[in-house]
Amino acid sequence: KCAEYFVRVANFLDELLVKVYGLQPYYNVKSVEDLVGHLVVGLAPHTSVGILGRIIGFTSLNVCYAHPVWHSAKRRDCDGDEDALMLALDTFLNFSRKYLPAQIGGIMDAPLLLISVVNPREVQRQAHDFDVAGAYPLEFYEKTLEKVEAKHVSPLIDLIEYRLGTEAQFEGFRFTVPVSNINMGVEESAYKRFKTMVEKLNGQLALAEKIEAVDARKVALKVLTRHFIRDIAGNLRAFSTQGFRCKACNKRFRRIPLRGKCPQCGGELTLTVYRGGIEKYLEAAEHIIKKYGLPKYYAQRVALVKDEINSLFESRKPRQISLTDFA
Repeated sequence: KCAEYFVRVANFLDELLVKVYGLQPYYNVKSVEDLVGHLVVGLAPHTSVGILGRIIGFTSLNVCYAHPVWHSAKRRDCDGDEDALMLALDTFLNFSRKYLPAQIGGIMDAPLLLISVVNPREVQRQAHDFDVAGAYPLEFYEKTLEKVEAKHVSPLIDLIEYRLGTEAQFEGFRFTVPVSNINMGVEESAYKRFKTMVEKLNGQLALAEKIEAVDARKVALKVLTRHFIRDIAGNLRAFSTQGFRCKACNKRFRRIPLRGKCPQCGGELTLTVYRGGIEKYLEAAEHIIKKYGLPKYYAQRVALVKDEINSLFESRKPRQISLTDFA
């Protein structure tokens, strides 16, 4: 899919060079194979620095195969999450700071800077822990029976960390399980296949329950404390301090104008944070607390947040009734 898209982009760029800039076409791409060797820019979500790379081939899988250090330089783990690639010339010709919105976060997801050479020492620590061994020594398996902590047995395994500063930090990576075809893997990551966060959570916890070395209860607790509760509380705070937006001209206001409508075009005003955004993880949080018997503290904290949400959106004023209502 990406290759076919790049063919169309390359043809567009060549036409742009000829008709707008009066230059000769650069790519001259007729098929997918013609893209091999051309430069691309990788950009992960919520970042503003692109990493230069080169196309060396294509796969039928819905993945982006690349050097682990290159992925890490983009601040992107090899976890199946979203990623982006752009033809290098497209980045140079069709990007400008003038296209970026002025509000906070406007510079995210934009290639403001470009790194042409990746220094493995400067990437995330996770990439340094990447296993590049061709086989594990017997001592490693003996240590697993003793349940020794990973940090004490890591010197037994060939990691990128131990290759830093040498030519071997880039090449000569080996593997313990050979495969006859690189396309024999999973066609699409479950993270991308599942559409909602609840589906992804259920898949993660179902996998954790199957792996003996993983405590599913601890996984559920981490998801709750590091993601769900923070997200719910943050969105609740954002609702109470939100601005307003005009439906017609999209102008934003920190406070609602006294006239109750847009002073610029007279359009109707609307909220920028909605109840659905606050409650989207509430049911999932309650579910994992109950299913895995998490401490009562978290159940009470979620209950308090739920009460606060209800107090904001549900009026507690007494309803006017008549005697006929009791008939």
